[in-house]
Amino acid sequence: MSTPGDAAYRAAQRADLLRFAAGSRHPLGFGWLDSGGRLDPGHPVELWISCRMTHIASLGALANEEPAPGGPDRADLVSMAEHGVASLAGPLMDQVNGGWFAAVGLDGPLVTTKQSYGHAFVILAASSARAAGIAGADELLASAMDVNLTHFWDEKVGLSVEEWDAAWTAQDPYNGINANMHTVEAYLAAGDVTGDVAWHERAARIADRVVHWAAANDWRIPEHFDGGWNPMLEFNRDEPAHPFRPYGATVGHALEWARLLVALDSTLGSDAPGGLVETAVTLADRAVADGWAADGADGFVYTTDWSGRPVVRQRMHWVLAEAVSAASVLWRATGDSRWEQRYAQWWEYADRYVVDHVLGSWRHELDPTNAPAATVWAGKPDVYHAYQAALAPDVPIAPSYATALATRG
Repeated sequence: MSTPGDAAYRAAQRADLLRFAAGSRHPLGFGWLDSGGRLDPGHPVELWISCRMTHIASLGALANEEPAPGGPDRADLVSMAEHGVASLAGPLMDQVNGGWFAAVGLDGPLVTTKQSYGHAFVILAASSARAAGIAGADELLASAMDVNLTHFWDEKVGLSVEEWDAAWTAQDPYNGINANMHTVEAYLAAGDVTGDVAWHERAARIADRVVHWAAANDWRIPEHFDGGWNPMLEFNRDEPAHPFRPYGATVGHALEWARLLVALDSTLGSDAPGGLVETAVTLADRAVADGWAADGADGFVYTTDWSGRPVVRQRMHWVLAEAVSAASVLWRATGDSRWEQRYAQWWEYADRYVVDHVLGSWRHELDPTNAPAATVWAGKPDVYHAYQAALAPDVPIAPSYATALATRG
């Protein structure tokens, strides 16, 4: 009998998450899943979901593990990844202006803006597909890297800008750290799969800027910036539960950054800036102190204000998944047993409240009493965070997941 978070439990989780994810296949890419794993016709095919599902299918193909009953085997996962790559080279790609539409429907593009967030995931998906040997992945990755360097990467400031119009003629004055965080993840993956360390160096430049902003703000990361990269700490105060741009400090992002800083340290080795692991610990400790059981009940709140008081008290599955992943890498990087204890505690909480043992996948949102809710996230559109949380302890801290699976003995 397995214990939540142990090797057998994680393997079972990975298998069931892939079974659930297989239902997201759509003629145009991958779609939004409801709580039972069916396509939700109320949502278009979105770039970020299609990329994440392509990435996860590629990881599943590389891992080549025993499937769950009724779940996809390796051939099925390869087919899913091939479908994802084809959709990114087809209906989701802007064949006129280059880059990728944020959302498409059967009649064509629905959201034509070019968003850094989604484009970072194109790089991640293509990198993982290339590691898995998926047809068309090399060409997709080359295109994604070219578009990113041409339009999003700002060499002068060492950050990724946020958004352009369809024709790349007008840049949005808003800049965000969420997109930069996923750009770091994508750049690490691209550097690993291509062997080009310039991508790792760009990731380190982004991380350096974020660390300095966090250090100047009591280790609560500013998320929102104007066009000149000045923090906008009051941004979205009137929409605090925004799914991508919430007001205040986002607890899960601090934990995600902690994981990425440790990965950067391991990736760069002797060339890594000093103190990355120590900074990761500081960020994670702040997030745990502010976010875990902050209102008396177990679970991480979604956001806090700038003094650490809870703002949005909903519990999001992705925040817990990133906490588990961060605990795994911090435990290995530091040897500190408190991360081992937190890892076990958070997996037990996941098993009790978040993992849906009946319908599958993870409940995306709980209310402050840990009952299922859907005020911010309806359905279960995404297995990316949960699958990576179940995979992280089974691969090295670096290289990135796909390269680690492709090169393991």
